[in-house]
Amino acid sequence: MSLPEPLNEEIVRGLPDNGPVVMINFLRFHDRSKDDDGTGWDAYLRYSALTVPMIRALGGAILWSGKPEGIAFGPPSTALWDFVVLVRYPSRAAFLDMVTSADYARGNVHRDNGVADHVIWASTETFSRFPAT
Repeated sequence: MSLPEPLNEEIVRGLPDNGPVVMINFLRFHDRSKDDDGTGWDAYLRYSALTVPMIRALGGAILWSGKPEGIAFGPPSTALWDFVVLVRYPSRAAFLDMVTSADYARGNVHRDNGVADHVIWASTETFSRFPAT
């Protein structure tokens, strides 16, 4: 079973859980997937194909994804991320239920193979143009 490491479950469970949460994902990919089945991006696409239906089944949604191109405000950095994804879940509990499930663990193998570094910020939603889930 391949759960995300390190999963800061205690931190997420300790945050207020009274509505939607947006998980801001920052990713850096391996040039080659660790299983040697394409690039890190290819492995991440395999992971996404398995994970997106789980997110939707929970009532969540991918709000936005894209490739950062450069720092527009603030000090320049050489440690840029390859990809950013904003994922909205109906609650923190829904997020934790998904990432600790056996179904997620089966797909997470692809994320592990493709992603060199992955940070997720749990964010309270204070404004959204998207309807509440």
